[in-house]
Amino acid sequence: MGKTLKPAKRIRILIVDDHPLVREGLTARISAQADLEVCGEAEDVEGALTEFQTRDPDLVLVDISLKNGHGLELIKQIKAHSPSAKMLVISAYEESFYAERALRAGALGYISKQECRENIIIAIRTVLDGRRYLSPRMTDHLLGLAVGGREPASVSQVDKLSDRELEVYQLIGHAQTTSSIAKQLHLSPHTIDSHREKIKAKLGLQNGSELTRHALQWVLENR
Repeated sequence: MGKTLKPAKRIRILIVDDHPLVREGLTARISAQADLEVCGEAEDVEGALTEFQTRDPDLVLVDISLKNGHGLELIKQIKAHSPSAKMLVISAYEESFYAERALRAGALGYISKQECRENIIIAIRTVLDGRRYLSPRMTDHLLGLAVGGREPASVSQVDKLSDRELEVYQLIGHAQTTSSIAKQLHLSPHTIDSHREKIKAKLGLQNGSELTRHALQWVLENR
């Protein structure tokens, strides 16, 4: 009798998203592929790091906005722990703003949730192959920056914020107080106040009320 062939090992994927329905939909789509499986789920940075260390996935799908924390910070922490880790950002936020930041943080690709239904498996396989995945429009944009440089007029005010400042700015836009932001980011209120001052200076805002209105409007426009 011939030897029984062992089933091929399936590629393991960790999903990090704070919406259960999104995780459910991604799991169904991924599990429909014979060689892919979801090995774990998480809704925040702490849970994601625990799952990553426990499950040792081949790929991590990361949302930008998490229950506690920020996707960019998670990407940096995973990359520091495991430089060879492969990560793909899947987010509702505007690609033209976050994709470049995600790549700088250590992700290999970025796909919007609007594009996800048709192209998520293509994006996953592209990143698993060690190649970058971006929309054609974003690829052209980044190539243009690399070749010709960015014109100062094309840089929005919010683009000037560091990743941490952007994280604080986004939480302000979700109407969170300094103390709640400090608790969520595991920083002191004094540090958050310092970030607020830097954000106001970079955005040309005069006071805290103006900062809050500006951040609320930005969040509404970039959902």
